[in-house]
Amino acid sequence: MSASSNPSRGWLAGPVAGAAFLMATSAIGPGFITQTTVFTKQLLTSFGFVILVSILLDIAAQLNIWRIIAVSELRAQDLANKLLPGLGYVLAALVVAGGIAFNIGNVAGAGLGLHVLTGMDTLPGAVISAVIGILLFVVREAGRAMDLFAKGLGFVMIALTLYVAFSSHPPVAAAVYRSFLPEQVSVPAIITIVGGTVGGYISFAGAHRLLDAGVRGQAALPQVTRSSVSAILLASCMRVLLFLASLGVVVNGGLLGNDNPAASVFRIAAGEIGYRIFGIVLWSAAITSVVGSAYTSVSFLKSIHPAIVKRERLVTIAFIVLSTLVFSGVGQPVKVLVVVGALNGFILPISLAIILLAAYKARLVGTYRHPVWMAVAGWLVVLMIGIMVVESLFGGFLGKLF
Repeated sequence: MSASSNPSRGWLAGPVAGAAFLMATSAIGPGFITQTTVFTKQLLTSFGFVILVSILLDIAAQLNIWRIIAVSELRAQDLANKLLPGLGYVLAALVVAGGIAFNIGNVAGAGLGLHVLTGMDTLPGAVISAVIGILLFVVREAGRAMDLFAKGLGFVMIALTLYVAFSSHPPVAAAVYRSFLPEQVSVPAIITIVGGTVGGYISFAGAHRLLDAGVRGQAALPQVTRSSVSAILLASCMRVLLFLASLGVVVNGGLLGNDNPAASVFRIAAGEIGYRIFGIVLWSAAITSVVGSAYTSVSFLKSIHPAIVKRERLVTIAFIVLSTLVFSGVGQPVKVLVVVGALNGFILPISLAIILLAAYKARLVGTYRHPVWMAVAGWLVVLMIGIMVVESLFGGFLGKLF
C-alpha cells in the first residue's frame, strides 16, 4: 500500500516536512552545538570544508536509508530481521541503548537551557522540559503535534542563530573560499560531524515517521527523496550559522570558555541578549532531540512484542521518564555518554550496510532498482565511518582530538 500527503496542504503542512524537521531537530542537540563551536575554534575558516564534505556524505547516507525503508515499507529492524533472522534485534538493541544514553544528555541540555533563560536550577528545568516532551505524546494526534513542535522550534533556532551570526561579523568571503580550498583538512572532524548528524537513531527518525504517516512505496519516492535531502539541508543550515557565529567571535579576538564554548559565542557576539538567545537555542535543540530520540527508539522496540505497538505512547513516555530519572539521580554520566558515543559510531556503518544489502533483495524491495551511484556513495560512507571506528578503538585519535 502506498500513500502520500495531500499536495494541496502545502509542503510545510504535511508529514513529509514533519519528517524532515523531526530528523533535523533530532540531529541538532547539545552535542551538535558544542562540536560545531569546538571545531570552528580549531580549524577556523577551513571548517567550512568539513561542513561541505559532511553534507555530501550525510545526504549519501540518508538518501539510501530513507528510500530503501520507504520502498520495503518496513522499519529498519524489521528489514534487518528479514535479511537475516535476529539481525534486527541486534540493531534495535544498539539504537535503543544509544538513544537512552543520549537522551540523558538531551534532558540535561534542556535543563541547562532553562537555567540560562530563567536562572532556575538545572534539575527542575530538566523535569519541566521532560513534562513538556511527555505532553506531546499525550494529545490525541501525537504525530501531528510532534511535527508542529519540531517545525516551530526548528524555525526558532535557525532565526535566532542567524541573528547572532550577523552580530558576530564573520569573514564570510574567507569562509566561502576556504570551504573549497581549505588550509587544513581534518578527517576526524569530518567523521565526527557525519556521525553526529546521521549516526545512531537520528537518520531513522524521519524515515520511520514517514512510514507511520503512510508515505511509503515506490510511488512516494519523490517525496521521500525531497524530505531526506531537506532534513540534511535544514540541519546543515543550522551548522553553517553556528559556524559563522563562532568564526566571527574567534577571528575578532573573542576568547571561548572551555566549559561552555557555545555560550561564550552567543554572549560575546550579542551581549546578555545573546546569552539569553543561547538559552532558547539550547533548550529548543535539547527538547526536540528528547522527543526525536524517544519516538525513534520506541519505533525500534515495536518488533519485540505486539503490546508495545498497542501501548506505544505509554512506552514513549516511560522512555522520557527513565532518561529524566537517571539524570536526576546520578547527573549526566559523562563516561556513559562517551562509550555510547562510540557505540553510535558503530551503528551507522552497520545499519547503512544492512540497508544497502537489502536494496538488492527482490523479496524485500520488489521490482525497485536502486541507483548504482547512490549505492556507491552509501558504501563509501560505510567505509569511511568503519575506518573511524577501527581507529577510535585501536588508534585512539578521538581521545587525542578532544
